[in-house]
Amino acid sequence: MKPKPIEISFTPADNQRLANLCGTLDENLKQVETALDVAISRRGEHFSVAGKSDQTRLAAQVLRNFYNQSQKHLSLEHIQLGLIEALNPQHQMNADDDEATETINQPAAPTLLTRRSNLYGRTPRQTQYLQQIQEYDITFAIGPAGTGKTYLAVASAVDALERGLVSRLILVRPAVEAGERLGFLPGDMTQKVDPYLRPLYDALYDLMGFDKTSKQFERNTIEIAPLAFMRGRTLNQSFIILDEAQNTTPEQMKMFLTRIGLGSKAVITGDITQIDLPKHQKSGLTDAKEVLKNIRGIAFTHFLTDDVVRHPLVQRIVNAYEKHDKRAQDPDSN
Repeated sequence: MKPKPIEISFTPADNQRLANLCGTLDENLKQVETALDVAISRRGEHFSVAGKSDQTRLAAQVLRNFYNQSQKHLSLEHIQLGLIEALNPQHQMNADDDEATETINQPAAPTLLTRRSNLYGRTPRQTQYLQQIQEYDITFAIGPAGTGKTYLAVASAVDALERGLVSRLILVRPAVEAGERLGFLPGDMTQKVDPYLRPLYDALYDLMGFDKTSKQFERNTIEIAPLAFMRGRTLNQSFIILDEAQNTTPEQMKMFLTRIGLGSKAVITGDITQIDLPKHQKSGLTDAKEVLKNIRGIAFTHFLTDDVVRHPLVQRIVNAYEKHDKRAQDPDSN
């Protein structure tokens, strides 16, 4: 028997608020439908939500929340972030996998000094991650794409620089091609490695603004470099981020970790399901996870698919690939 749709009415009717709630061509309603797998029909100020019982109740609550905020224009980003928070309520979290079985009591999210005033942890693990970065000198973040591993690390680095806790930011990536052979790249060394480091530039521009970021580069306060350039250096009073760490070798990971000098902080991020190294080569991130798991003073955050903070479809895409991979590895589970 199909669950009965939930009926909602926003009375007295306010056409401007209803327009803000629904968005241009009902785009906001479509976002709710996609994220929560429900169907929404509307007639004036009356809405009907159909789908599975739990999903329809959540969708109805989401619509009420958005309507309460609809005195002003609701951007697509605002809607998508609101949906992410609705899917990840800030309460105690119990994960099923062995790497994240501890219960997280959700404390207040750290406040970061960046250009984005609305920046904070959107899920319990994101908030835990931000706190670990502040409390520990070395933090590892492991999990799927879209969980905020790199962006929140860069935000924490910008915050530390703004507060005068460090004197420079050093953002590092291994220059490994993601399943493609790009061949010869023209230009000097900076121009050759820039494409690999572009996500870090994007995060900096978003968090500091283009002009301020450019000035910090000119003063060498911010440095972005391929991992190979780290050998032989000692980095004092620095906030260092190693991104895409799944594409390091164990030797490279050890080399990077031993660069950390006095007054420095390091964050290592990566997704062990997207390793672009040769098949026979063990990932330095996988190796470090085993070698360093019991070292006091080093923190690990293991993100899951419900921590994805991107377009609502991304979480479902990641889940679909995970289920497909499990079926491929264990055909009897079908």
